[in-house]
Parts: sequence; C-alpha cells; structure tokens
Amino acid sequence: MTYVIALPCVDVKDKACIDECPVDCIYEGERSLYIHPDECVDCGACEPVCPVEAIYYEDDLPDQWADYYKANVEFFDTVGSPGGAARTGALSFDHPLIAALPPQAS
Repeated sequence: MTYVIALPCVDVKDKACIDECPVDCIYEGERSLYIHPDECVDCGACEPVCPVEAIYYEDDLPDQWADYYKANVEFFDTVGSPGGAARTGALSFDHPLIAALPPQAS
C-alpha cells in the first residue's frame, strides 16, 4: 500500500508534502507531484499538509480519481527507483494521464 497524489495537485505543485516527507519519495514531474510506491513508508506525514487535499491513502482514493493510482505507479516505469527525489530533481515529463489534461485553474 502507498499514498497517491490525485488531480488537485495538477498545475499546483505546492510542495509542502515534499518538505514533510522523511524518506524523500515525492518526485516532481512537469505538472504534478508523484509518490514512489516502493520508496514510500506509509507514514502519512504528507497527507495533512497538502493545501489542496490531493494526497490519499491508496484505499481511500475517491473513485473519480482511481486512475491516479496507476499514474503514480507507472510514472516510475521511466524513472525507476533512484533512492530519493533529491537525486533526480524536477523531471520534465508527466504520466500520459496528467500530460493530456487541460490546464487546471489555480
């Protein structure tokens, strides 16, 4: 199990969650943030600090955003498991689901 970042983060990327993550498992894509499912330790520190309520425990992800679980997992098919977001910095791409979205109002 893991935490998932859903639609409210797209084009917002507040990054308060990054500051709270004790294991550096929240990676920055071009339009959204992503939680690495293998690096996340399920501590939940990220969830309450998200100002747009975009972070959910996998089992609590609202049905309308169920595809974001797959997007968070598949994003790392390209990235792999670098052992922390600090090693990669901001990445210049997103999962196709997020990349195809129209710009989100802020």
